[in-house]
Amino acid sequence: MRYLIAVIDSRTNTADSDEMAAIDDFNEQLMANGHWIMAAGLVEPSRSVTIDNRGSQADVKSGPLHDTVDYMSGFWIIDVPDHETAVRLATAGSKACNRQVEVRPFIER
Repeated sequence: MRYLIAVIDSRTNTADSDEMAAIDDFNEQLMANGHWIMAAGLVEPSRSVTIDNRGSQADVKSGPLHDTVDYMSGFWIIDVPDHETAVRLATAGSKACNRQVEVRPFIER
């Protein structure tokens, strides 16, 4: 089962050197245990573009869909056997990055 672990922050690229080392260790553990699919950091929402092309003409706007203080500043995508493992790894990821995280399963077809 694939899951997204979203890192929640109010700023982008805020990890200090100790947090980066803990994140690197966490990433290495994910890889060693076969859970790693990918991970990445994201730029701040002000650099996003929101597009709605459901009508006759695309509506393209600079900026995020939602204007919020906290946002997804990075993520992991993991592959695990069950929900409990996803929650356990998300808990470890939250500790490693020193941020709140949200874990959500992918829709499996």
